[in-house]
Amino acid sequence: MKNLLLSFIAITLAIVLSACGGENKEAEQDTAAKEGASEETNIKKPLVQYYMGMVKTINEHDAELNAYEQAEEPASDMKAAASSSAAAVAEEVQKLEIPEELKEQKADIENAVGDIISSYEMKAEELEKDAPALDEANEVFAQGVAKLGTIFENAGLQKPGLAKEVN
Repeated sequence: MKNLLLSFIAITLAIVLSACGGENKEAEQDTAAKEGASEETNIKKPLVQYYMGMVKTINEHDAELNAYEQAEEPASDMKAAASSSAAAVAEEVQKLEIPEELKEQKADIENAVGDIISSYEMKAEELEKDAPALDEANEVFAQGVAKLGTIFENAGLQKPGLAKEVN
């Protein structure tokens, strides 16, 4: 009788422990899924903040360039101011620091922003010529914006409209 009772208690204990172990694994899986979602969420905020800082920096320095590009027949003095404006944008955007939370996206961000910086440098150089042509610089800018859009989409965000926000 004692052996039967001990066997019954051992079986009951084994069932209880295995049930608790299964709940523990489910809890661990839920925690891992939440942490993965949390990491994705954690990059969204610094990515958007970095982007908004870049937009602000560009808008603080590109007024003369925008005025030149939007003028149907720009005055001669506008060209020199636009060139200085484009150079200032390139210089200031280069100074922006990518947040530590974006270390996994850093190379992609540097590549995208590098194109944007290059486009402003190209505009600055081109505007020093007698007959500037900004088409190639605008194409490089568009490439940078497209790369930035891919980074945003990979983070679960919508593509930003940088060209609209800085003009």
